Amino acid sequence: MNIYSRRQRWKRILFVTAALIGISSLLYTDQLIKKLAQEERKKVELWAKGTRMLANISDEDIDISFVFEVIRDNETVPVILTTEDGTIISHRNLDSLRSSDAEYLERELEAMRQEKEPIEVGLANNRKNYIYYKNSRLFYQLKYYPYIQLGVISLFVLVSYFAFSTSRRAEQDQVWVGMAKETAHQLGTPLSSLIAWMEFLKMKGVDENTIADIKKDIKRLEVITERFSKIGATPDLAPQSILDVLQESVNYIKSRSSKKVEFEIDVHTSSETQVALNIPLFAWVIENLCRNAVDAMEGTGKITVEMTDSTSNVVIDVSDTGKGIPKSKQKTIFEPGFTTKKRGWGLGLSLTRRIIENYHGGKIFVKQSEPGKGTTFRIILNKA
Repeated sequence: MNIYSRRQRWKRILFVTAALIGISSLLYTDQLIKKLAQEERKKVELWAKGTRMLANISDEDIDISFVFEVIRDNETVPVILTTEDGTIISHRNLDSLRSSDAEYLERELEAMRQEKEPIEVGLANNRKNYIYYKNSRLFYQLKYYPYIQLGVISLFVLVSYFAFSTSRRAEQDQVWVGMAKETAHQLGTPLSSLIAWMEFLKMKGVDENTIADIKKDIKRLEVITERFSKIGATPDLAPQSILDVLQESVNYIKSRSSKKVEFEIDVHTSSETQVALNIPLFAWVIENLCRNAVDAMEGTGKITVEMTDSTSNVVIDVSDTGKGIPKSKQKTIFEPGFTTKKRGWGLGLSLTRRIIENYHGGKIFVKQSEPGKGTTFRIILNKA
C-alpha cells in the first residue's frame, strides 16, 4: 500500500470515528431530552394537583404550606392557568417584561395548545380549570446544544484540516523541489564526464554514427537536467509554435515505444498558433502523459493527441485506449504520492499539474475516463 492509499485510509477512519461520536452524542442527548420532557410533565401535573388542593381546601386548620412550596418550586416550566372557557387566570415563568400584555399571553396560550395536551384541574361544583404549558428554555437548550456543539467542532475540524493540508502540501512541495534540484545537481557531474568521453572517442576515430547517437543521448540528459533544475523556480516563458513542440514530444515517445502502439496527432488549428511556453517543461508534460498512456495500454493500443483552438485558448486532448481511471480516483491522481504502479513515487502527474497550472497559467484535468475503454486528459492554455 503506497503512502497516498494509507493517507486516504486514515482519513476514512477518522471520518467514520467522528461520525460515530457525533451520532452517539445525539442519541444520548435525545434520551436526556425525553427524560427531561417526562420530568417537566410530572412537575406540571404536581403543580396542577397543588392548585386543585388549594382551590378546594376550606378548613383553615389544615397545613397547606407544602402546596405553596410545590407551586413555588416550578421556576422553569412556562404555564398558564385558564377557566373552562379559556379565560386566563394566572401564569408563571413567562417573559416578565411582556406578561402584562394580553396579546402576548394569548399568543403564548395558543402556542401551548399546539405543543402540549393541557392538564385538567377538577374543582368544586363540577367546575374545571386547565393548565397549559410548554417545554422550558432548559429543554430547548439541551435539545439544540449538541447540534451547535457539532457545528462548532465540524468548523474547527475543517479549518484545522485545511490548515494542516496547506502546511503539508507546502512541505511536500519543498521536498519535491529539493529532490528535483538535487537530481539536477547529481546529473551534472556524469553529464560533464560523458561530454569529455565523447570528445575522447572523437580523437580515437570512433565511427561518426556512434558519436551522433551518443550526442543525442547527451542532449537528452541535458534536457532532463534542465527540467529538474527549473522545478521550484519561475521559468522563462516565450511565444512558441505549440504544434512544433507537440509533434517533437510525441515523436520522441513514439520512437521509444512498442510498434503495437499507434500514435495520431489530430490538429484543428493553424500551424502559426503560438503559446507562451517553456519548451523543456511543456515537452515534459506531453511526454509524461504519453508515457502514462503507453503504460495504461500495456504496450498495445492507440494514443491520440488532438489540438483545437478558440479566440483566446488552445485545447489539447491526450487520449488512450487503456484500462481507464475509476471515477473515485479522477480527482486524486494529481496528488503527490498517488500511483497505481508497483514502482514509482507518484510524482509524474503532480509535476505535470504544477507545470501547467503554476508555471503556464493553464488547466489540466481528466476530461473523461471509462474503465476498460480509456482516458482523455485535457490541457487548456492561453494563447500568446
